Amino acid sequence: MNAPDKLSLSTLESIEQQHEEMTAWRQDIHANPELGFEETRTSDLVARRLESWGIEVHRGIGKTGLVGVLKVGSSDRRIGLRADMDALPVLELNQFAHRSKRRGLMHACGHDGHTTMLLGAAKYLAASKRFDGTVHFIFQPAEEGLGGALAMIADGLFDRFPCDSIFGMHNRPKLPIGHFNVKAGPMMASAASWDIRIQGYGSHGARPESSVDPILIGSQMVANLQAIVARNVRPVETAVVSVCQFHAGDAYNVIPQTAHLAGTARAFSAEVMKLIEANMKRIASGVASAHGATVDVDFRNVFSPVINDQDEADFAASICEELVGKERVHRNPPLAMGSEDFAFMLQKVPGCYINIGNGDGEGACEVHNPSYDFNDAALPLGAAFFVRAVERKLHID
Repeated sequence: MNAPDKLSLSTLESIEQQHEEMTAWRQDIHANPELGFEETRTSDLVARRLESWGIEVHRGIGKTGLVGVLKVGSSDRRIGLRADMDALPVLELNQFAHRSKRRGLMHACGHDGHTTMLLGAAKYLAASKRFDGTVHFIFQPAEEGLGGALAMIADGLFDRFPCDSIFGMHNRPKLPIGHFNVKAGPMMASAASWDIRIQGYGSHGARPESSVDPILIGSQMVANLQAIVARNVRPVETAVVSVCQFHAGDAYNVIPQTAHLAGTARAFSAEVMKLIEANMKRIASGVASAHGATVDVDFRNVFSPVINDQDEADFAASICEELVGKERVHRNPPLAMGSEDFAFMLQKVPGCYINIGNGDGEGACEVHNPSYDFNDAALPLGAAFFVRAVERKLHID
């Protein structure tokens, strides 16, 4: 293992002295989850801590989002660091002391850890002031499909708090603690949500000849939609179409009037996503027409693909290598079909989104699982990454 340089080692060792305090912050946030655009307690907690360290705070950006501003020296260089704050509508199964106090809500994706790592970096930087320029600590609401990044951008995020570069991170279950994934170019997929509403003709279950059966029609659509990726998308491309909902009927002896399919589509380019949309509408219309039904398709692009800037990815990887050694930094991890609205920030400012290991021990589970928990052992490393990004981008001449 390549030895980290003395400066980064000192940074990491110093931040590790905050580990117990950071763990308490993270577990408190975990115990009090809030959904997107409802993160009032979390946002207030973050704001009060930033203010206590002398950091200027701007609230209400993208509803419950906020930005902390820390300026040191006279340089006009600026860097953005971003963390997400929202939880998910998941019933937690964990029984540890810091489990969710709000039934049906849970930090099942680790945003409690992401928020804490950025808070830890903010505290360290406010005390050390070992840089020359301005840091914008961006705490974003509503990452989980509700448009928090776009809401902050619409509220003038980068007009009011301009950045030369921006960095964010997400925990990666199954990646060992002390490891990072850093990938230049496309890293995470774009995502669309879609609904197909079928209008048939209801009848008694004993008289199917009197119906236009939306369940039969919907079942054929489910099967045919799988042909989009199998037979319309080029094999060298990567795409997913998943039917995740099928709703129809309320009784044992009634063929219903309507059916509703819903799901997600994922791709790494706008062209492939347009192809998926066009073929979905063609298939839905054709199957419905063949059976005498009508159909409405609502296809909505929710996320753009996460595309990291080459130079900023190289920069981020070099910081990770300082902290943990070159062999623990994986530069070509598999593409992720999950999505992330940090993509919209990367469209405005060059930057990089990285993965930090959340552990690969027995029982470690994926995000969005009711037994998930962020691994507090990762907190100092994540905070140290943010700190070193600032100290190197805004180096003192």
